[in-house]
Amino acid sequence: MADFADNGSEVSQLFLEHALAKQAQRNAVQAGSLECDECGEVIPEARRQALPSCRTCVDCQQLLEVRYGSR
Repeated sequence: MADFADNGSEVSQLFLEHALAKQAQRNAVQAGSLECDECGEVIPEARRQALPSCRTCVDCQQLLEVRYGSR
């Protein structure tokens, strides 16, 4: 028969797993995207590895920098 400490450990473990899963999901969203936010084309793997937080393809990024200036 499980005691209060065992039950508490199980609950704590579930909360920890849930929190880690939510953080992993947030990190995936913040990390970038597979598709360009501007044109919708797939962002090449090499660009995503070099710049994990990128949200645009190279062509669209260049257009944005010309239009709005490099920030």
